[in-house]
Amino acid sequence: MEAVILILGLLFFAFIALGVYASVKAIGAAKRGVDRTIVQARRAVEDTTLRAKSYGQTGVGGELAQLRLSLRTSMRATQEALRAGVVEDASLSESLDLFRRLSVHGRELDEDLRRLEREPDRATVAALLPELKERTERITHSADSLRWAARDRARRFVDDDLEALNAQIDMEAGALRHWTVEPNEPVGERSHDPRPDAHTRADGRTQADGRTQAEGRGQADRGGQGQGNQRHEHGAADGRKRAIPAPDPRIQPEYPWQKTARPETTT
Repeated sequence: MEAVILILGLLFFAFIALGVYASVKAIGAAKRGVDRTIVQARRAVEDTTLRAKSYGQTGVGGELAQLRLSLRTSMRATQEALRAGVVEDASLSESLDLFRRLSVHGRELDEDLRRLEREPDRATVAALLPELKERTERITHSADSLRWAARDRARRFVDDDLEALNAQIDMEAGALRHWTVEPNEPVGERSHDPRPDAHTRADGRTQADGRTQAEGRGQADRGGQGQGNQRHEHGAADGRKRAIPAPDPRIQPEYPWQKTARPETTT
């Protein structure tokens, strides 16, 4: 009895611990989902604000907003392309590591551009613009190179797979269209159209009518003897058909390309 109570107590505490663990995991997943949603919403607001500044403002503020917008767009597109490609192609992991190192420089540049947007001394900011443009172009060029290289690699794999598939389909289509001619059937008769034209059919009917009339007169003359001969001929033909033996399944056909089997030695 005490053992049963002990087992029930252990099961009760196990269920409680499992419920607490599931609750913590669910709360953590919900928190991560909320954080992800907040980050995406903040990012969308920032992109919209930068796009509005780049088109609405003139001078230093508009140029800084344009630099930040081009930097963020290029880095985000490259990140999405590499993360999607590394799932199918493990060789992109090294490219993803390089992009992480490049992202450090991209974040530093984005922070510098953000601080300069709030800088009241516009003359100093205008003097720093050429250097900032050069840094932005170098980072975006590297990000674009990684992204397009990954896309070209994926497209190359697709082209190779399609080429191999086309070759296999061509081979299968050739095999489906292949057939052999019977040994006793001439090739010319197989390729000849079995349907005669109207003139040939008319001649055949005329000859058939003539033979029918001749046979009718011959049967009238010969009477029962002709009928007996015909029955004898039909019986002989049936006998010849029955006389052809069926092939023995135990006998394997030999082909000219087969090699002669060598006898096994007992020594």
